[in-house]
Amino acid sequence: MPSNRQILLDNRPEGEASASNFKLVSTDTPALQDGQVLVRHHYLSLDPYMRGRMNESKSYAQPQPLGEVMIGGTVGEVVESRHPKFAAGDPVVGMGGWQEYSVVDGNAPGLLRKVDTTHVPLSYYLGAVGMPGVTAWYGLTQIIAPKEGDTVTVSAATGAVGSAYAALARARGCRVVGIAGGPEKCAYAVDELGFDACIDYRQHPDIKSMARALKDACPDGIDGHFENVGGTILDAVLLRTNAFARVAVCGMIAGYDGAPLPLQNPALILINRLKVQGFIVSEHMELWPQALQELGTLVAQGRLKPRESIAQGIDSAPEAFLGLLKGRNFGKQLVKLI
Repeated sequence: MPSNRQILLDNRPEGEASASNFKLVSTDTPALQDGQVLVRHHYLSLDPYMRGRMNESKSYAQPQPLGEVMIGGTVGEVVESRHPKFAAGDPVVGMGGWQEYSVVDGNAPGLLRKVDTTHVPLSYYLGAVGMPGVTAWYGLTQIIAPKEGDTVTVSAATGAVGSAYAALARARGCRVVGIAGGPEKCAYAVDELGFDACIDYRQHPDIKSMARALKDACPDGIDGHFENVGGTILDAVLLRTNAFARVAVCGMIAGYDGAPLPLQNPALILINRLKVQGFIVSEHMELWPQALQELGTLVAQGRLKPRESIAQGIDSAPEAFLGLLKGRNFGKQLVKLI
């Protein structure tokens, strides 16, 4: 069996995460038992939620255990199978973690799924047609539930979630306004992703400035907002919401280092009768097939063209992950493992 390089969580961050929190090891891949499948990972997904799992504090999921392989989505190819539903050569998506190979129980529901790469590239199953895409779909369709002509906004607009959100919202006849960091990302949002406008938050470091920019970009106010960041951006968005606006809260990346993120004007929730709802996409697996079908169709039709940032090799994962947390990636952040 092949040797397997893995990244473990070695110690928990104190404040900002660093490369020293991780450890690279090499181990022998165990022989397969009946019902198991050996997968060679081609790509590893890096996502902001992983930072929250590194903390020991209470959250919606158990902390990442110390000394174990970091959690993470993977796509790859079945190398060997002792399960009748999987054969060598099958392209699959799963949660193999930060390692080059994984041994998976083929009977466990949801751990491994065969995918069709005829019209959708394998790596897209970690982004546009994977968990990030379904996240955008759920927040937009199940919480924001826009009508044609509504104005909807999203922070972290050029990431894997934001790019899918733009395509999904445009398909519903919405005006779509993004918030991203830097002129290059904002130009990409408008020119390639189809946003009607994109605001560079780096040019608007305080609430008043950001609120003015939102007023210019959203002259009819904001009917729905998808939040990935929190902090000043959320405060500014709430100032521009219309009555009965809906806010889907997916991430609070501005607070992943442990600092609290107070809301400056919570009275706006009452004044505008807002619906503010947090969600975890893995709690709604019954809707994934519907979401994935629409996302796959948008990709096949060329209406969803996500960009990918690709780091090379398992040893590059920690630095690529830290860069993701600082917004250095362009589109979906992946690590190529083969």
